[in-house]
Amino acid sequence: MPRPTLEVADIFRAHGAAWRAANVGHISLNQMKVMSAIERCRMAALGGHVARCEDCAHEHIAYNSCRNRHCPKCQSSAAKAWLAAREAELLPVRYFHLVFTLPKPIADIAHQNKRALYNLLMRASADTVIKIAADPKHLGARVGITSVLHTWGSAMTHHPHVHMIVPGGGLSADGSEWIACRRNFFLSVRVLSRLYRRLILEGLAKLHKAGKLHFFGDHAELDDRAAFDTFLQPLRKIDWVVYAKEPFAGPKAVLAYLSRYTHRIAISNSRLIRFDARSVTFRVKDYRLKGTGRHTTMALATSEFIRRFLIHVLPKGQHRIRHYGFFGNGNRAANIARIRHLLGAKTPDQSRDEDDNHGNSDEPPRVLALPCPCCGGQLIIVETIAPAQYPRAPPATARAAA
Repeated sequence: MPRPTLEVADIFRAHGAAWRAANVGHISLNQMKVMSAIERCRMAALGGHVARCEDCAHEHIAYNSCRNRHCPKCQSSAAKAWLAAREAELLPVRYFHLVFTLPKPIADIAHQNKRALYNLLMRASADTVIKIAADPKHLGARVGITSVLHTWGSAMTHHPHVHMIVPGGGLSADGSEWIACRRNFFLSVRVLSRLYRRLILEGLAKLHKAGKLHFFGDHAELDDRAAFDTFLQPLRKIDWVVYAKEPFAGPKAVLAYLSRYTHRIAISNSRLIRFDARSVTFRVKDYRLKGTGRHTTMALATSEFIRRFLIHVLPKGQHRIRHYGFFGNGNRAANIARIRHLLGAKTPDQSRDEDDNHGNSDEPPRVLALPCPCCGGQLIIVETIAPAQYPRAPPATARAAA
């Protein structure tokens, strides 16, 4: 895939230093680390390696990635490794896609209490599905959930929500049978919405009572318990947005979806159009419209673009992808094997992978993920470049012939 002509890293390198100087005291250490990582990604500061083509002997110099989870360039490789593991866990059943959002007043609180509210959002949404699905009046089964936290809208505004992928059915209470849901219906969205609303509001009250919520600016008065209760009262009477999309057309469609959503960040490099000292122009999608008319462009002041990007930096240690129910990490493998047995499905053959990994005791050559730009051949790493050092250029004739 060709390198985008414009990257978030270019904006940070050109204007990041000035933006940090203008916002001293208002930037977290975590945000500073993210900016630094993106600015240095695939630059000489991180070191690199020289790779030689097996076919035409062309030498290619590549610098190391920062591997920061907020970096637009580093997410594709991480997504591929994660998806390889998920592919082995796919079940031969229909999958459903649910989305849980927060009302704007609570989203505003989440902006000031990211760790506490993001954890509450993911836990409450999962508990909602698990409890409703376990009720014999609905499905009467223990389900499995993969949840992905997103905190942005198309314009990079703060919009925390959870995308949830759920197999269409679950294990019976004693684990002796697979209980399938209806073909195009998983659970009642109306029932899910009401329980989800109650769990979030109860969770907020507990967090406030425990002193784990902090309020600033226009919300400073919410430190008072009575004021906070008054603030929550109107939210008990409105409908909360929980919606279910059409079920996926088979396991391959689930993987295609996950490849787009699991490791997504606030904005990808491909959406950027142009930038200068005054503004950044990028592509956005208006979800309120339908058809091709929903795709348009937006221009933000360069300082505002950087600010919006950084509000989506997750707190240190915050997990964006979580598994619940029979996908819980403790018993995931045993549960999946049990479900496959109940469904009469074959277990993926991993013997070939094991033979590839253990059949040869010699260490295999390190191969660059990119093909040779000259002939498309395989690039073998032949030399390592230390951080902040530059390779000799052009490559020496003797080394090229070695």
